[in-house]
Amino acid sequence: MNIRPKLLLLFAAVFAVLGTMEILIQDGVLMPRFAELDRAAAQTSMKRIRSALDMSLDALQVTASDWGNWVDVYRFVQNHDPAFVDANITAVAFKQLKVNAISIVDQGGRVLLNASRDLDSGQPDDLDLMAGTTMPETHPWRGHLRNGKPAGGLVRTNRGIMMIAAAPVLDGTGTGPSLGMVIMGTLLTPAQLRLMGTQAQANVTMSAGHFESDRDVVAETDAATVVRHSFDDIYGRPLLTLNVEVPRAITARGRAALMTAGACAICAAVIVLAILYVFLNRLVLAPIARMTRHAVAVGEGRDLTARLDLPGSDELAQLAREFDRMVARVDDSRRQLVDQSFHAGFAELAKGVLHNLGNAMTPLGVRLQALEDRLRMIPAHDLELAAGALAAEPAHSERRADLEEFLRLGSREVAATVADARADVALMQRQTTLIQGVLAEQMRSTYNEHVVEPVRLPELVAQSLEIVPDACRQRLRVDEDESLRKVGVVRVARTVLRLILQNLIINAADAVRASGKEKGVLRVAAKIVRSDDREQLHLCCEDDGVGIAADHLERVFEKGFSTKSPETNHGIGLHWCANAIGSLGGRIWAASDGPGLGASLHVVLPLAASQSGTMT
Repeated sequence: MNIRPKLLLLFAAVFAVLGTMEILIQDGVLMPRFAELDRAAAQTSMKRIRSALDMSLDALQVTASDWGNWVDVYRFVQNHDPAFVDANITAVAFKQLKVNAISIVDQGGRVLLNASRDLDSGQPDDLDLMAGTTMPETHPWRGHLRNGKPAGGLVRTNRGIMMIAAAPVLDGTGTGPSLGMVIMGTLLTPAQLRLMGTQAQANVTMSAGHFESDRDVVAETDAATVVRHSFDDIYGRPLLTLNVEVPRAITARGRAALMTAGACAICAAVIVLAILYVFLNRLVLAPIARMTRHAVAVGEGRDLTARLDLPGSDELAQLAREFDRMVARVDDSRRQLVDQSFHAGFAELAKGVLHNLGNAMTPLGVRLQALEDRLRMIPAHDLELAAGALAAEPAHSERRADLEEFLRLGSREVAATVADARADVALMQRQTTLIQGVLAEQMRSTYNEHVVEPVRLPELVAQSLEIVPDACRQRLRVDEDESLRKVGVVRVARTVLRLILQNLIINAADAVRASGKEKGVLRVAAKIVRSDDREQLHLCCEDDGVGIAADHLERVFEKGFSTKSPETNHGIGLHWCANAIGSLGGRIWAASDGPGLGASLHVVLPLAASQSGTMT
């Protein structure tokens, strides 16, 4: 191995050790710290969810207390007047109170009122918040009823988990004695959970599982941190578990920062290596390499007349001058040997090529010779003579029987020879097609299936705008045509189409900026078209920007082509869009009336087979 590779390997080994140490420190020290921050953030989100649940219970408690301290309720508990129910227990009241169930119990535990309604339809519901005519003796709120104390918590009903709150029935001035208890309940619906998750900036789900622990249980995946917390009902029995899933953004950013730092360290190491290499190459490696090449050339006998003539007075220069004198002394005696070596090497090379060619042809020649021998051994002439004699021989003669036996045996021999010949031909065909078979095996195509989701186009445009830079949103107003809503729900590869729309919006903003306008407009329209017996989505994005020249309409989708400054644009966006749309089985094209007249980009994508039609 030469000195240069050795030095490079030495430097590479040093940097590899340093890189390994850096990776070990990152994975063993720094990344766990980021993971701790992610866990802390997830636990904070769970605290927010619990706080949001407590706030919901507190709000329900306030509503129940307002009703409990209402004079009409106080009188209803006293006189049980049905007019109170007709006037106050209505669908409007349930919607205003945002509760699904209202129960009123007197001091003795007798249920005076038990009403429930569906908040969406306003129709009566069959919630079993307070089943029966009397509050059970085992009910945990019996003590609150006797003491006139408020209470709240969770309970399982036939309609799902419900938040309930109770307040004593007072005389309207907030004083007692308490005549009973007002109990109100609100179902813990997925919509409420999503609202809590929005407030806590986390994804929260509810499950029926339960674990015996008062503390949060934390689990981690590569993409998210999941925190679980169990809740008991008012009886102290396991009821539900809330799961908060928080993306590991801190870990991802930390990893990205560490990767950036590592990349910077690698760049610095490469720069140091390059500087060292330049100096070593100029002072040591280049002279040594030159002397080595010259020595190898002399040793191989290519040119004994060449001289190093290395300038300088150091050890390498002295060694070069001595080597030049030595080569000059053997130049004459080596010239003839060089010529002989050349011819000998050429002959050896030719012999090797012919030998390898012979090795490749010998098996095929042997098989062909064997095939020829087998075909030559076939008694074709004898069979032909026997067939002629058999035709002339009278029936039932002894010689005719011998001829028929001869023909039968000869035909069997011919059949066996033909079968062997067919096997030899098949073998030679397999040998000649071997390379084609190997190449054919390498020609495989792979197709990535995209996840198809049902989406509404106005929401998709809004999602695309969220990931567009602020400068583009400030420069461009996106007008959503009514056709986006009329198209309804479509099934497309949402993630890919969102990125495509993002690129089209950014390009429209750039076109507006290039036209010199302070602010432009991008109009987005859509329609469903039918082609080749399948439905397709046709999106049109039309801007009032600088426009596209006619000779550029076809080239805007080429890789590297751009009408913008190469310092800010590399001609990749629309090229990527074209490739992505093509992978989905669609197409894209551009249209423009000319420079200064704006442009429109058209995208056609096939809809999923399960698309059921237009929804408005």
